[in-house]
This record gives sequence, structure tokens and C-alpha cells, in this order.
Amino acid sequence: MNQLLILIPVLPLLGFLVLSMAGKHLSKPVIAWIGAGVICMSAVLTLILAVKFFQSSTANPVYQVMIWQWMKVGSFSCSISLRVDALTLAFLFIVTFVGALIHIYSTAFMKQDRDYARFFASMNLFVCAMLLLVMADNLVLLYLGWEGVGLCSYLLIGFWYENPANCNAARKAFIVTRVGDTAMAIGLFLLFRELGTLNIPDILSSSPTYFEPGSTNINWIALLLLVGGMGKSAQLPLHTWLPDAMAGPSPVSALIHAATMVTAGVYLIARMHVVFQLSPVAMEATAIVGAVTLLVAGCSAMVQTDIKRVLAYSTISQIGYMFLALGVGAWSSGIFHFFTHAFFKALLFLAAGAVIESLHHEHNMFKMGGLKNKLPVVFWTFLIGAAALSALPLVSAGFYSKDQILWYAWSSVNGNPVLWSAALFGAFVTAFYTTRLMLVTFWGEMKTQVSSYPPKLMTIPLVVLAFFSITAGFIEWPHNLLHVQLFSHFVEIVMPAAVLKDVLPAEILFQSIAAVTTLLGLYTGYILYYRTPGLVPRMQQSPYLKDIRDFFFAGWGFDYLYDAILVKPYEWITRVNKSDLFDSVYNGIAQLNVRLNRLLSTTQNGSLRWYVAGVLIGILFILTLQILL
Repeated sequence: MNQLLILIPVLPLLGFLVLSMAGKHLSKPVIAWIGAGVICMSAVLTLILAVKFFQSSTANPVYQVMIWQWMKVGSFSCSISLRVDALTLAFLFIVTFVGALIHIYSTAFMKQDRDYARFFASMNLFVCAMLLLVMADNLVLLYLGWEGVGLCSYLLIGFWYENPANCNAARKAFIVTRVGDTAMAIGLFLLFRELGTLNIPDILSSSPTYFEPGSTNINWIALLLLVGGMGKSAQLPLHTWLPDAMAGPSPVSALIHAATMVTAGVYLIARMHVVFQLSPVAMEATAIVGAVTLLVAGCSAMVQTDIKRVLAYSTISQIGYMFLALGVGAWSSGIFHFFTHAFFKALLFLAAGAVIESLHHEHNMFKMGGLKNKLPVVFWTFLIGAAALSALPLVSAGFYSKDQILWYAWSSVNGNPVLWSAALFGAFVTAFYTTRLMLVTFWGEMKTQVSSYPPKLMTIPLVVLAFFSITAGFIEWPHNLLHVQLFSHFVEIVMPAAVLKDVLPAEILFQSIAAVTTLLGLYTGYILYYRTPGLVPRMQQSPYLKDIRDFFFAGWGFDYLYDAILVKPYEWITRVNKSDLFDSVYNGIAQLNVRLNRLLSTTQNGSLRWYVAGVLIGILFILTLQILL
């Protein structure tokens, strides 16, 4: 079993090393077999590990292995140790299984790219870093994986570096997430100062007895960890990097949004749930951040024209639902939504990539249309993913996970009507922009002709993901409909169940309201973009509505705000600082060297007469010195 734990992250690491060092000398088929093969092998090993896990006779099976002692300084020690429990196993399955499908898809999607080996090397390292993050048994090793996914996102978002916009997007992602990473690092320092350890099991066991609930220290630690999670998971106000991250190839977008990067913050909060439970302030802040983010991102998704940016804002919104669930203490519901979201969001991004490739790399969905008959496999799989995203009642995985979050936003002891209302309105907005996305892309008049059709290596992963986008929700039904709670019973081995209020209304009432709200959002999108398509252009002629649309389109102006209060003042300070005393000294030295260079360069003017005259003057000078001395 220990060998299985080691091989799961080591295989992608080996793939990265081979492809990065020898990729230039390998053919594309060999690169594809290595790049996708190592992830598929990790997925198979994860399935074997899962079978062993479920066959275990213990109530809380945990597998762990220490590879070597990493560092030891004074009382601080840290090892390269891996640990798998129920929570880790849920993330392992998504990272390896969905990651393997994305890699298989990529073998065809990136086939014409000249940097084929570099792409798969970076993707392998990305998966390795995420596996290290979720399997680490101490926060130092987790932080190594945390920074690893940040590095890989930079490499992959800016993969097509010939375009300066792509480089800017990669740099933006790297810098914005550093804000959260810095906060997280400070939180780890505080944890070590208080507890003397960064070993995760020790922290979870000793925190309840060491910290007074609601004390200043635990509040600061939990809030700093929350900010770290907000950066990686693109939650307000550290969300601005994710829409621009669409500059990377579509498989990269799918991997970032479904299986790695943005789910890291969800994992961190869930893993450190004991710390957050001791801080009511941090729990409330987590729920508020999630609620506000899902609304802000949902409204922005309603007006985007780039098919991938719609899905990017959708991811921000859906991660907001996960934060909301974690904040109200519905731990298993937040992880369950991560589980179902991984399938349908990976499906939507990969299907969107197939559409973009088929239409001469066109991203504007208003230049698409009429594709449902031309690309039938892509259409039907995209439709299934859209149904799951909009939480179509009873027939999609997204319904089962989102319904739980809506219910606990009201019924848990940390829930309240405001959070529930925000989540409910977010469900309406999600259904609306999903319908808009489907109708504009696949119905109506064809505006761009199909230039190529996706091969089977691209369509087979779509079909597999579509299957799970429907069936993955069936393992966790609402309590009042069917007594099947397999996922929550599994995850609650390591995390507490949600605590409900004493007096509750009928759950079926809230389910009915949520279902009607979703259907109303679908119907509104149908009316505006199918039955009366000319209504939206007429609405946009209103200056007031146009201003609102532009405001949403610009992401509520956060980029302009940060540019005004952070970027421009910093640039002004650097311009002022450029003329200070120290720079003047160095500039003076540089100017002196330039002048001396110009003076000496006159002796190398190419004139033979000047060279002869110089030699004679030198000889006379030397003779004069000899006579005088």
C-alpha cells in the first residue's frame, strides 16, 4: 500500500522529468503516450487504493507513508510524508481521473502545436503538484504543492507566450495569487508559534484543547488561511486573475477549473475545518465571501461574449457555492459540489475547446450559432454539462449537490435567510446564462462555417464526462426523497456533519422553490434568446441598461479599481524614486563611463594616418621617458 501512495504523485513527476529533458528528441506519439499514460496510471492506482480503502475493516481508514526527513531545525521538523483519508481520497479521484481524461483529450487538441513536449511536461507537473498538495500530511509539504500549482498555472496560462496578452494574463495570475499565498504563509507561522507543529493530524487534534473558541489568535489564523484559499480559488476580491486565465489552451482551462488550482482553496478550508470551527468570525466570513462571489461572478457571466469567459465566471460562481457551504458548516455538501462540479465543468471547457477548434479558433459565441446538427456529439455532451451547471432538477448531478447547499444555507445553525436568498438568486442567474450560452452557440443561424471536426480522442472524454455529469449526483439524494447518502457518510468519516436548527420548515418546500427558480431562469433565457431574439438588442439601446451591462461585462470594475488604487500609485512611486540620491550617483557613474567610452572610441576611427601618428607619438613618449629617467 505504501508503494501505491508513493507512485500516485511520483508517476506524473517522472513524466515531467522525461518530457522536459528528452522531449525534443521524442516523437509526438511517444510524448502523448508518456504525458497521458502516467496520469492514467495514477488514476488506476487511485482506484486500487479506493478499493482497499472501502474494504478496510476500520471505521476511519488512513494510509500514510514517510518517504524521508526533509528538514529539522531546532524544535521544528518536517518530512516528505503522504497521508490519505476519506477527504484526500475524494480529491485524489477527481485530480487523477478527470486529469487523465483531460490529458487524453489534449493528445489530439495540441497535436499541431510545436511545443508538444513542453505542454505535457507542464501538465504532468501541474497534476503532480496538486497531488502533493492533497496528499501532504503536513502544511509545509502542502505549501510546496500549493506554490507548485501556482507556478504551473503561470507556465500554462502563458503557454502561447508569443502573444503579449497571454504573458500578461499569466503574470496577473501569478501576482494576484501571491497575495493569498503570503497571507497563508503568515497563518502557518502563527500556527507554528502557537502549537509548535505544522503536522496536520497534530494540529487538528490539539487545536480544540489549546485555543479558546473565538479567541484573537485563532481568528487571525483562520482568516489568514481563508485569504490564502480565496487567492487560489479566485474568490472576491482576489478573483480577477481567473477570467484572464482563459488565454491558455482549453485543456489547461479545464484542468485549472475542474481538477486543480481553483479547488485548492476549498481543500485547504475543508482540511483545516477544526481551526475554522473554532473561529465563528472566519466561518461567517467564508460564507459571506462565497455568497457575494457567486452573485458578482454570476452577473458577469450573463453578459460575456467569449464562450470561455462565460465558463470562467461560472467557475468563480460555483466555487462561491462551495465556500458558502463550508462557511455554514455543511462540509460534506461543499465537497460534494466540488465532486459533481469537476465533471460538468471539465466537460463544458473541453466541449468549448472542441467548438473553438472547429470554427477557426473563434471564441465569440455570437459569431457561432447553428452547430447542433454540425457537431452532434459536442452538442449533446455540452447540453448535458449545461444541464448539470444549471442544476436541472432530478436529471443532472449539479441539482443534487446545489440543492444540498441551498437547504443548509437556510437550515444549518450558521445559515440565515440572506445567505439562502443569495444562493437562490445565484441559481436563477446560473440557469439564465447557461441557457443563453447554449442557445447562442448551438441554435440560430450559422455565422462561422465548421472547418474541422473533433477526432475520437477528443469526443470520447466528452462522452465519459457527460455520463458522470448525469450519474455522479445519484450517490447523494435529498434526505426527504430517498435515503441514499453515500457521499456524505463517506466524507463525514473525517469531517463533522452539518448541525441543523431546532425548528425547520418542510424541506420539500425549499426544494420546490429552488426547482421553480431554476426553471424560471431557463425559461427567461429561452424567451430572450430564442422566442424574441430582437428584444435584447432593443434593451441594450437604453443607456441605463447599457451602463449596467458594461459594468457587469468589465467584471464590476475590479480591474479598474486595482489599477487606480494599486498599480498607478506604485508606478508613480517608482518614477519618483528613480530620481533619488542613490539613483543619481549610479546614473552619474554610468554617464561617466559612457563619456569615457566615447573619448576612447575616437582612437579607433579607421584612419591609417591617425594610427601611424599615434604610434609615432607613443614612441616619442617612451623615448622621452627613457631620456628623462
